[in-house]
Amino acid sequence: MNSFLFVCTGNICRSPLAELVMRREARERGLNLDIDSAGTGHWNLGEAPDPRACAIATLKGLDASPLRARLVTEQDFSRFDHIIALDRSHLTALRKMQPRHSKARLSLMLDHLPNRIGQDVLDPYYGPEEGFIRTWEDVEAACVALANATLGPHPKD
Repeated sequence: MNSFLFVCTGNICRSPLAELVMRREARERGLNLDIDSAGTGHWNLGEAPDPRACAIATLKGLDASPLRARLVTEQDFSRFDHIIALDRSHLTALRKMQPRHSKARLSLMLDHLPNRIGQDVLDPYYGPEEGFIRTWEDVEAACVALANATLGPHPKD
């Protein structure tokens, strides 16, 4: 079984968008998988995603309103098969947290795109609203590639 956790800093911008895209990819394949997102920082615990992230999700036909920020925990390393970091700082933090006998496979989000290996999904939080469009495009492309690689091709393909 495949399960996915997406991790960013505050769990209010990048990782919730990735969670929504991967949920869509699973749903379109007729799968009901464990898919979640979390943050490495505690600043936004319990908060809804950033309104700009909610707006881009709504524009794309997805609903971010039920999501709430949470911290990544040690238990996540046994709960999820795939833990995907949105940038290299998150991947470093996850490697430090990962228990020795963890089943989780850690990866960097954009490493799932051959032409973007080693790159970070930029954090749009402090920038203009247009940054959320770029973040959406990066997250969507990487999640589609990850889904195709782990869940099989999309039924429309």
